[in-house]
Amino acid sequence: MDLDTIKQRFHNRTPRILGSDDFYRFSVLLPLVEIADEMHILFEVRSEHLRRQPGDICFPGGKVDETDASEKHTAVRETCEELGIREEDLSDIYPMDYIVSSFGTFIFPYIAVLEKNAVITPNPSEVAETFTVPLSYFLNTEPDVYKVGITIEPENDFPLDLIAGGENYNWQTRKIDEYFYFYEDRVIWGLTAKILKHFSAEIKQLKKNIE
Repeated sequence: MDLDTIKQRFHNRTPRILGSDDFYRFSVLLPLVEIADEMHILFEVRSEHLRRQPGDICFPGGKVDETDASEKHTAVRETCEELGIREEDLSDIYPMDYIVSSFGTFIFPYIAVLEKNAVITPNPSEVAETFTVPLSYFLNTEPDVYKVGITIEPENDFPLDLIAGGENYNWQTRKIDEYFYFYEDRVIWGLTAKILKHFSAEIKQLKKNIE
């Protein structure tokens, strides 16, 4: 293969994350709703019938389908399906920073304003209940932070004899932060808490810039 052909393949190429075609993509939506002249954030409690993370507190959301026009479309579709609301009940839908997890997943978070008079009828197969927390709580409360270690364990048939160091190879390890918020009798943690931490930091920075 000649050099010009190689150059043509990479000329004006837009780089992506290597291997990202194999990643799962999920979208979630952080719903803001005004209650008694105060801004709240709405949460779901996952149904106990779900296979993954039953009973956990989360935001509406789910896997990006091939038929979805965009990650934003996924967030809106899943929210409407899970809360039993109409698309027109959501407005001002904006993206936050997306997350690349350590487990081969992209998570695309969005914020949206939920019409305060929207009639919420949760889908019982996915949502056990909904509740709200004042935004001020998250702006005035720092989460507890705990470390989770991630290690690499080669499969039994991994050819250790083919790499330098063999069985003594120094595999890279890392630790990630897990955030926990405690509101009344609720425990909000994991990905949901991570998104809340990011959202709160953005709002605090905005307030600081204004002041």
